[in-house]
Amino acid sequence: MTFEKGVANLFRLTDENWMKHANPWSVWTRYPVLPLIVLAFWSRVWLGWWFLVPALISLAWMFVNPVFFKKAKSTNNWASKAVLGERVWLNRDKIGVPKYHKTIPYILNGISSAGMILCIWAIVELAIWPAILGISLAYLGKIWYLDRMVWLYEDMKHLPEYKDWG
Repeated sequence: MTFEKGVANLFRLTDENWMKHANPWSVWTRYPVLPLIVLAFWSRVWLGWWFLVPALISLAWMFVNPVFFKKAKSTNNWASKAVLGERVWLNRDKIGVPKYHKTIPYILNGISSAGMILCIWAIVELAIWPAILGISLAYLGKIWYLDRMVWLYEDMKHLPEYKDWG
């Protein structure tokens, strides 16, 4: 099982739920979560233990979001194709992906992860510029990764295993 399949299981991404997550509303309403989480944890300075309220709401939205919306009416858009490409990527242990797609997703996830680590450090230290840099790196890596997933989906959608996805 790939690491991504484990994450998908954590988010309860069944076949039906993948199609809910492919709804562009799911993708675009998930984007503000990272800055909200950073701000929520940062607010411990002003709110004391009450910071847990916005923190838990933000974290809950991160987990509920992929299954919150209805199935996408159309997957002929960038956001839906990015999600379907992620699904292709996590299935790479069963159906191989082209060689030119095998390395870059790891690098881009590494950039995003470095940003996340910087965000965590910035939250602990209450350091604004590292928080901004961390969020920027996390988003740069993630959006580039998602764009790569669109490309992967476009390259693989002709396979019989993926024909009924879009």
